[in-house]
Amino acid sequence: MTFYPNERLALFIDGANFYAAAKTLGFDVDYRKLLEEFKKRGRLVRASYYTAILEDVEYSPVRPLADWLDYNGFNVVTKPAKEYTDASGRRRIRGDMDIELAVDMLELAPHVDHIILFSGDGDFRRLVEAVQRKGPRVSVVSSIKTSPPMIADDLRRQADTFIDLADLIPLIGRPPRPDNYENPRAALRPGRRGWEDQQSDDLEDDDDLEDGYDGDDDDIDEADAPGDADKDD
Repeated sequence: MTFYPNERLALFIDGANFYAAAKTLGFDVDYRKLLEEFKKRGRLVRASYYTAILEDVEYSPVRPLADWLDYNGFNVVTKPAKEYTDASGRRRIRGDMDIELAVDMLELAPHVDHIILFSGDGDFRRLVEAVQRKGPRVSVVSSIKTSPPMIADDLRRQADTFIDLADLIPLIGRPPRPDNYENPRAALRPGRRGWEDQQSDDLEDDDDLEDGYDGDDDDIDEADAPGDADKDD
């Protein structure tokens, strides 16, 4: 990774895609560590996190994460996830944040020197190209150390620098919670388990990576809270 101490940095995190990559690599992201790590590498102007949230349920496992990030230095951009029924009659939930991320990145590009995109989605290749024409370098964080790779090949080629997420695990990771982990506050949230089980079965995104990855990047079962967020209520 090449960073310069005086360059202005901006982080753009595609929440569902980034979570899917970390999950495939078998670790949980400590977002406090992530923010501090990139603050060390330059002048961090903004760190933005994008996720869709299903709002008509009693408990969404993504909401505590979004709230924690919002209070701890991240610019959180959300919108309601959309439910639909596919041709086979199966309930699906879609949450695509590509447009929101693209618009914000293009607006911020003239004011920074280096943008770090946390996503492997091939749909962002043209966005990266457009931002590069405005001047900033663009690094992309995803992984090729999974099978299949989590990043589309054309996005990797377009980036000025590719950073494998696996190489960041010692810097921003924490051990994954065991499968039987239960947040002690979850008992206060009716309907939690039913929603998580249904979400892990049903949540899909049709805008998949172009190469390899089979498209579970919107299967959002993101951690109840990042890092040591449970200590900061």
